[in-house]
Amino acid sequence: MVVLAVHGGAGGDGPWRGMTDADPQRLACMQTLLSDLGKRLALGELTATEAVTLAVEAMEDEPLFNAGKGSVLDENGEVSMDASIMRGCDQAAGAMIGLKTSRHPIRAAHHLLVKGWPVMLTGSAGDRFAEEEGVEQVSLPWLKTDLRQAQWAKWKDQRLRPGATDEEDALLDHDGDEDGWGTVGAVALDVHGNVAAATSTGGMTGKPSGRVGDTGIIGAGTWADTNVAVSCTGIGEAFIRTVAAHSMAVHHRTMSLSQAAENVLNEVQPFGGRGGLIALNRQGDVVMPFQTMLMYRGMFQHGEVKVGIGPEFIQS
Repeated sequence: MVVLAVHGGAGGDGPWRGMTDADPQRLACMQTLLSDLGKRLALGELTATEAVTLAVEAMEDEPLFNAGKGSVLDENGEVSMDASIMRGCDQAAGAMIGLKTSRHPIRAAHHLLVKGWPVMLTGSAGDRFAEEEGVEQVSLPWLKTDLRQAQWAKWKDQRLRPGATDEEDALLDHDGDEDGWGTVGAVALDVHGNVAAATSTGGMTGKPSGRVGDTGIIGAGTWADTNVAVSCTGIGEAFIRTVAAHSMAVHHRTMSLSQAAENVLNEVQPFGGRGGLIALNRQGDVVMPFQTMLMYRGMFQHGEVKVGIGPEFIQS
């Protein structure tokens, strides 16, 4: 059995209010990558590690997700991107913090994993390494979108807290001024029984310059070992304080995947960590829980693709 699961961020309060004008584009991105990469994974053309990298790259290229092109802007109106990846079979990992010019932060993190040392690079050093490894370099104007600039302008004009406008689309308004998170991530199980996880984000609108969330921290936002792979989305500080992704793996040693996921979300909640996660194990079990109004998510399993935003999945 092979499995590929992805998420595109979680957020909001109250019941889901249905599809918006921008949602079909997000869903189409997930449906396409899940179908294409899932089939290649099933044929044995891709390892779990390469599959999660390609899946996250596809979402980094979709401007309506908060990663890569379309990342939100920090307090200075700049883009600062984090990403991490982990291979379960040997717990090899790569993480990038504060990238500003790399089109695909997750590919940069993948190259670091393959290189084997160090595990993490930050800022301009990370971008230089990525360029040396062949990762396309882009300019700040290319990374910015009209949507993110509008969110940043409202955040600045109204002196809002960081992240307050993250769920506001230029085409729609899902959730008013609630905190929102657009982190993207993927987990996979390949034909060899190996698992991997990857996560990428632009962070929070108006975040302090230099702020680091959970996405770039192995064990907080991303984790994979010989049995389980996890990618988280939510308020990063809470996921860091509870080492959420690794905690998921520890809980799963003594309980089901779904029970472990529930425990993790209950652990982050007291610290303001509403959000969600995706996880799978070597047996092919998958969970995608969230404690928010919605979470963009999808999976390829048993040759079929399912995607969802609110409580129910949409068969495709």
